[in-house]
Amino acid sequence: MKIIYTLIFSFIITTVFSQEIDIKPAKFTAHNKGKFYVFWGGNRENFSKSDITFKGENYNFTAEDVIADDKPKGWHLDYVNPSRMTIPQTNIRIGYFISDHYNISIGLDHMKYVVRQTQTVPVSGYINLPTDDAGSIYNGTYSSTQVNLFTNFDENDLGTLPPFLTFEHTDGLNYVNSELSRVDDISKFFKIGNTDTIQLNLTEGIGAGLLYPKTNSKIIGKERYDEFHVSGFGLSAKVGLNITFFKYFFLQTEIKGGFVSMKNIRTTTSESDSAQQNFYFLQRIIAFGGIFNI
Repeated sequence: MKIIYTLIFSFIITTVFSQEIDIKPAKFTAHNKGKFYVFWGGNRENFSKSDITFKGENYNFTAEDVIADDKPKGWHLDYVNPSRMTIPQTNIRIGYFISDHYNISIGLDHMKYVVRQTQTVPVSGYINLPTDDAGSIYNGTYSSTQVNLFTNFDENDLGTLPPFLTFEHTDGLNYVNSELSRVDDISKFFKIGNTDTIQLNLTEGIGAGLLYPKTNSKIIGKERYDEFHVSGFGLSAKVGLNITFFKYFFLQTEIKGGFVSMKNIRTTTSESDSAQQNFYFLQRIIAFGGIFNI
């Protein structure tokens, strides 16, 4: 009889436990391991001052403490127009959770870097172009010489002098990178009970990648150049807040800072001409995305 009672009791306990599992399944948001995510968004940037060195046949000079800005589009339909998505400053990323807290991802930070017009900066080095070259008007030796980068430049007036320098990465300053990020659910600190309805997550991460800019440049009268070229590398770190709605959709805001070293920037149609620069950047990112299992 004891054996029969034991079997009956075990059956009852197992049945009740199974019903509990059926009634209260684990929340989708309780675990992240094995999930994929993708997001698309926009950014604004700030850049540190940079020394930019230009060199080629018959010239080698450095423009010091150059100021540059981003080129915002503002709220615009181009962000969601598939044929024009790359025109604004944008971010795209796809990632995979290797554990509940850590994910790896690859993405593109499409920033824009425009040297500020009409600024005057110290220039050091030399220019010794042939006299039949339009840029020969700038021939000389420079030693922290104050130069206006857009001296007498008006592209609508053919009678003016060629610019000393126009320089921008506007299609763009493309940072192709991979990241390792951590995510922590902080919903309980805001007394959110059902995280499948809304969930708050704190995220932070580090990244590294290549710079693949399309550099638009005119230097001391030389022909304009504007082509994609692998120019250097970048390192970055970020912190952000993720708000997930109805399990599968999220809004993510990030602050991302980084360092860029570009040692091989194409500047003219001649491969003997190049530029190099280092600078820091700070991005503010707002992105929309989805998270799902496969």
